[in-house]
Amino acid sequence: MNKTLKIILVDDEVLFRKGISFLLTREENIEVVFEASNGLELMEFLKGDNPKPDIIIMDLKMPFLNGIEATKIIRKDFPDIKIIALTSYDSKSFIANMIDVGAVSYLVKNTTPQELFATINEVAEKGFYYSDYVMDIIQNDIVANKKTKCSFDTNFITSRELEVLQLICRQKSTIEIGEKLFISPRTVEGHRNNLLLKTESKNIAGLVVFAIQNELVSLDM
Repeated sequence: MNKTLKIILVDDEVLFRKGISFLLTREENIEVVFEASNGLELMEFLKGDNPKPDIIIMDLKMPFLNGIEATKIIRKDFPDIKIIALTSYDSKSFIANMIDVGAVSYLVKNTTPQELFATINEVAEKGFYYSDYVMDIIQNDIVANKKTKCSFDTNFITSRELEVLQLICRQKSTIEIGEKLFISPRTVEGHRNNLLLKTESKNIAGLVVFAIQNELVSLDM
């Protein structure tokens, strides 16, 4: 990717955070613009006259303001910023909760540097990145908690938009979707924007969760 990605790291484990920061700053397309040890420090930075990040890599359990509460605030006040959860906790309830409040990806701290770099680039390109494990949790969480479907008339979505939505949920890029459906990337983006408007989703990750929740797509490969 040509664009330099602005990243903020939020983690109260200083040694771990500095290690991640060191790894990221060695990547040509990544700039770490700020580090915070809790959600309050993060919010002070975001509300100040500072460059806004493209992506925040967020721990969950932190003092003063934890990652889940900070994510809720950011989703509301700074919806363009994408949040990747990076945490020691891989329980299904933690993952489901974090996705529910707006995280666009979820990694555990035993992940490899290569997986972290790949996730950052996937999120930058596609707006979200969920592993098969996380996608299963999203689906199972909806069933287990009997989350009700929204009152949504599927007739408002065209057959072409459904095709685009299916491929988005399979984590295809704009170019890949265009090649698959024989349409231009600009047309793909138009369909994607229409889907966001029609479903009132704030971002692509929210659109994917909405699609699964309302059984608009089948993820069975």
